[in-house]
Amino acid sequence: MPTILVADDDANIRELVCLFLRNEGFTTVEAIDGKQAMAVYASSQVDLVVLDIMMPIMDGWALCKELRKASPDLPLLMLTARGETWEKVKGFELGTDDYLTKPFDPLELMARVRALLKRYRIGVTQTIQFGDVILDRQTYKVTRGTESLTLPLKEFELLYKLAGTPGQVYTREQLIDQIWGIDYAGDDRTIDVHIKRLRERFASTPHFKIETVRGLGYRLEVNE
Repeated sequence: MPTILVADDDANIRELVCLFLRNEGFTTVEAIDGKQAMAVYASSQVDLVVLDIMMPIMDGWALCKELRKASPDLPLLMLTARGETWEKVKGFELGTDDYLTKPFDPLELMARVRALLKRYRIGVTQTIQFGDVILDRQTYKVTRGTESLTLPLKEFELLYKLAGTPGQVYTREQLIDQIWGIDYAGDDRTIDVHIKRLRERFASTPHFKIETVRGLGYRLEVNE
């Protein structure tokens, strides 16, 4: 079962959340602040993070930012007593995937955790296959039939992101934030350059195509 990191400075909340998660069969690891959470993440195989906003040393905002830089595909669920709209918007802008306000219903928490894990099942397994193309995130290897391909890291991450959720449209800004990081200071047109290179590399591959959605961004469509 997946391992879930619970980061919250409130020992009672941590105990409660971990109890619910373990009762559902999940493995849990804990942290009392953002700094400790990053250390736990670095030393453990973590599949999802439940994090509070108001923590000492490193708060949830900073933790969310650091986790997203470390792993663009790690599911993040903010669990906090503060539910103002601007805070939710800020959380999503920093990269959180979902938001649940305390006090929470344990059934809703479990439903949101399971939904996130289901949504990110590609990221958990680390392997995506469409047609005869296989992307392996653990080794960053790409195979097409019997052929092995070597892609630059950013091209691999970009293709992996698009292929992980076929049909979903990503804006240039989203792709920059999730792959290059929110501190990236370059031109977001770099996405166009990488998309062009991927299209050229896989021009003879019939199993998928990267489509431009005018005025929005890009999506990958898989051909059956």
